[in-house]
Amino acid sequence: MANRSLYQRLRRNAQVRTGLFCIGVLLMAVGVIIGPLPGPGFLILFPVGLMLCLQNSAWAKRRYVRFKRRHPRYGDWTDRIMRRVSAARRRARAALESLDDD
Repeated sequence: MANRSLYQRLRRNAQVRTGLFCIGVLLMAVGVIIGPLPGPGFLILFPVGLMLCLQNSAWAKRRYVRFKRRHPRYGDWTDRIMRRVSAARRRARAALESLDDD
């Protein structure tokens, strides 16, 4: 068995996952509240909270996928802000396809 980090071992516990999900929701709420204030608070807190929610909740993942299907442009923005590897892969594939079409 591979040597897992402490974070990975803790995330297997349902109570820890629920706690991380709640912290994610709290960070997103705080990000929305401090959004009007000057500074990058929203751009830091909201994506971090969203990442915690997506990593620890199947329900949140389903909602996020539905959101991205309905609003692909906003979904791309959130992927860029969260620096998702899958989004970078999709952008690279689209760039290659556009070069092949020319």
